[in-house]
Amino acid sequence: MKQIIAQPLTRDAFAQFGDVIETDGAESFLINAGKCTRFHDLAKVETAGENAHTLINIFRGTPYDFPLALEMVERHPLGSQAFIPLSQEPFLVVVAPDAGGRAGDPQAFISAPNQGVNYARNTWHAVLTPIGKAQDFVVVDRGGDGNNLEEFYYPQPWTIALPGSFQGTDQ
Repeated sequence: MKQIIAQPLTRDAFAQFGDVIETDGAESFLINAGKCTRFHDLAKVETAGENAHTLINIFRGTPYDFPLALEMVERHPLGSQAFIPLSQEPFLVVVAPDAGGRAGDPQAFISAPNQGVNYARNTWHAVLTPIGKAQDFVVVDRGGDGNNLEEFYYPQPWTIALPGSFQGTDQ
């Protein structure tokens, strides 16, 4: 198996795949008579195709054991997909560039507290992967007509390991 080590999730490292959703470094301003800070326009929500509309869901993900065998990634050709954790726990973010209609070599990131991600339309990514314990996520994605799911199975699985200093896992 090929192996990658998950890296910290940053806006720059993730930019080609979508948006990191976080307040650090975001445009902000006061509203509600100065009693509320609005962190503005954190991600680009994309919906395309017949009868497209935005969905807001809650997903409850179960943690995976590490090292993780990554066999499959998926993408959504008709809309973006955002994952916003409702806890301070980290989760694994795995993405891959497009390589002529199939997934290329994956990259793995570990979220920090207060970070979510928005996968851009057509971005290859792994399924929801909590680390350490079950977690709830607000998920914003596309509803509507048409097939909005493609899956790609790697000919040989990738092994994803967490950094040796990472706590709270079987690693």
